[in-house]
Amino acid sequence: MSHFAIGESDFLLDGAPFRILSGALHYFRVHPDSWADRIEKARLMGLNTIETYVPWNAHSPRPGVFDTTGMLDLERFLREVATAGLYAIVRPGPYICAEWDNGGLPAWLFREPGVGVRRNEPRFLSAIEEYLDAVLRIVRPLQVDQGGPVLLVQVENEYGAFGDDQTYLKAVAEIIRNAGITVPLVTVDQPVDAMLAAGGLDGVLRTASFGSRAGERLATLRKHQPSGPLMCMEFWEGWFDYWGGPHHTTGVADAAAELDALLAAGASVNIYMFHGGTNFGLTSGANDKGVYRPTITSYDYDAPLDEAGNPTAKFHAFREVISRYAPVPDVVPASGVGAAPETSAVLGSPVRLLADPDAWGNWTSYDVLPSLDELDARLALFRTEVAVEEPVLLSVGEVRDRAYVFLDGAPVGVLDRERHDRALMLPHCGQLEIVVEDQGRVNYGRRIGEPKGLIGSVRLGSTELTGWSVCAIDLEAVPRLWDSTEPDALGVGPTAWRASFDVEQPVDHFLSTVAWGKGIAWVNGFNLGRYWRRGPQETLYVPGPVLRPGRNELVVLDLDVMAEPVAHFVAGPALGPLEL
Repeated sequence: MSHFAIGESDFLLDGAPFRILSGALHYFRVHPDSWADRIEKARLMGLNTIETYVPWNAHSPRPGVFDTTGMLDLERFLREVATAGLYAIVRPGPYICAEWDNGGLPAWLFREPGVGVRRNEPRFLSAIEEYLDAVLRIVRPLQVDQGGPVLLVQVENEYGAFGDDQTYLKAVAEIIRNAGITVPLVTVDQPVDAMLAAGGLDGVLRTASFGSRAGERLATLRKHQPSGPLMCMEFWEGWFDYWGGPHHTTGVADAAAELDALLAAGASVNIYMFHGGTNFGLTSGANDKGVYRPTITSYDYDAPLDEAGNPTAKFHAFREVISRYAPVPDVVPASGVGAAPETSAVLGSPVRLLADPDAWGNWTSYDVLPSLDELDARLALFRTEVAVEEPVLLSVGEVRDRAYVFLDGAPVGVLDRERHDRALMLPHCGQLEIVVEDQGRVNYGRRIGEPKGLIGSVRLGSTELTGWSVCAIDLEAVPRLWDSTEPDALGVGPTAWRASFDVEQPVDHFLSTVAWGKGIAWVNGFNLGRYWRRGPQETLYVPGPVLRPGRNELVVLDLDVMAEPVAHFVAGPALGPLEL
């Protein structure tokens, strides 16, 4: 067992000065069979610590549930960190941002009107306490003073960018302490006076998040943290991408120089990200600062390890910088990575949502159109009758996030949140069907926790439309659609396709999506995430551990128009054009 403490100017491990050289690695963005590989590569780069967030909504998809299986096995992850001889930092939130859906806060938490969002509100605090107790039951015996790897636990996350409710922050810190956490607690904020003041707590070490101008940012931090070690809890050496934008990268030499300046100043560091991984499934978040920007599936982040876990030029540059300040292992992982297997398979057996929606989910009736939150769904089909004969304007209070409109089975148009669409013309009477897609919940700012779907009344001219039949689509069941329905070669609208393909060895693959529209893909039932022809991302990463030697199954749900129903597995990732 060791003792970890905060000294006047350093972290102290068993009484000796200790500099944290950490890298962010989110267990929930990496297949668990790859954790050990990624952790070992962190050690080989010279890191001594691994940092991870904990996503509340992933562990608790429903009230009263706390799932720790598969990719959510936090205990296994922390034990693998310890096995590699490294330490750990745990950041359980409850809010994590992380470009993760809803910033990690469960959507079900806000279905009851008036529940607080990151503030001192009794129902919010009660839910937080239940969640943190579940997380910290795992963390408590794995603290460094119990013989485990955990050095630090973070309170909330960049709270100064959101609010200034000190009562709330103190309550979160108290919940953490009451759960048996004895290692030091920290907060993190951007190095701006107002944020450090609002987001910090007396008696809790303040840290900062930035990616440049280390001397200036550390000086600002020191004003608010007169004693104790200086630490950059998020050293931003890359960035995330959104659909329709460029692929963000940072110069290797510039990023290495910034890291060198930070370490030369004597600070500890957590590199965000060391390895980004992937927003598998429907886990990616979004930003809305006047324009809605959903985050892509890849979380490559231009990190030292790429999305597939391969060392990049940044890995070797950072390793060289770290070697100036701390010992690094003699072993260096190779940067050269062979091409992934290339193969193709024809997508067939289309199952069309509008042709047989009964196979996709359960129908319910509503007088007034419900939100996706009321349905507990990420995708839903809404149906009613339009009785007016002449062309009429269909309008919606607000579209969150994308609505595909059909009349008598024919496409009429798309209402898109990004464009602030709220209306389109219907040419005649008939059966109105609207497929509504949740593209990811906002993860930063004031719109965290907002309802999703079509919000407010749906009108024909000035008359509200009522009498809705609603099918909440069970996306987890899409790979099994063929067990209960017959394929239909004709039709339009959202369509599920499937194909078989052979694999010699279960190694990483890259699935090209450039000829497809917009949708979701599964391999052997594992949800790879979203794709969209607008880019920048043009491939989906297929982890080797989800494949098996011999026959494998691919299922694709395309919500738009698929130009070529063929699956192409290509030699490597294509994350799109760079920012100019």
